[in-house]
Amino acid sequence: QVQLVESGGGMVQPGGSLTLSCAASGLSLDYYAIGWFRQAPGKEREGVLCITTDDGGEYYRATVKGRFTISNDNAKNTVYLEMSSLKPEDTAVYYCAADRRCGVAYGGDYYPTEFGSWGQGTQVTVSS
Repeated sequence: QVQLVESGGGMVQPGGSLTLSCAASGLSLDYYAIGWFRQAPGKEREGVLCITTDDGGEYYRATVKGRFTISNDNAKNTVYLEMSSLKPEDTAVYYCAADRRCGVAYGGDYYPTEFGSWGQGTQVTVSS
């Protein structure tokens, strides 16, 4: 059974940094893509980044390029989301999710596929 557990959320001031972790069990990152999604109050969930070992690809939503970085440690079966230069509009519940593919990159943006397995989410609040 696939299980994803996020950690590292919290409150940070604008311009600050935060790193989220997604610990995966029941699957191997060698064969699965891990995506990070977020959902702000009153808004739809959106895909933020994704990483896959399958094609060595990293996929980024245009609004986080240059500020967010995704990386993975296959030995620990963990994926990290490093966020810097955080803005109040980055405030959301952040989820990691797993599936066979990330989706597509088009026009400089990221369009995720439908992910099948999800973590419980971790809150990130950017506020002064």
